[in-house]
Amino acid sequence: MFTETPIYSRLIAERGDIPARARDEADRLYRLQERVFSSTSDPGSPQNAGQPGSFFGTAPLPPGTSPSPPTG
Repeated sequence: MFTETPIYSRLIAERGDIPARARDEADRLYRLQERVFSSTSDPGSPQNAGQPGSFFGTAPLPPGTSPSPPTG
């Protein structure tokens, strides 16, 4: 992928391995996101977005009914 050069080695020694730390943090956040979304069963959760009754956590409508238009 990438051969280390003297300047890269020096930067790693001075500043730490920033690309590796960024990858580790991205992996950690990805795992956290997976846990959050897989453990959520709330109808208003992002994993259920776009499904009937999911707008702002509202309950689904009973069968055979339709939403009433706003009055005003």
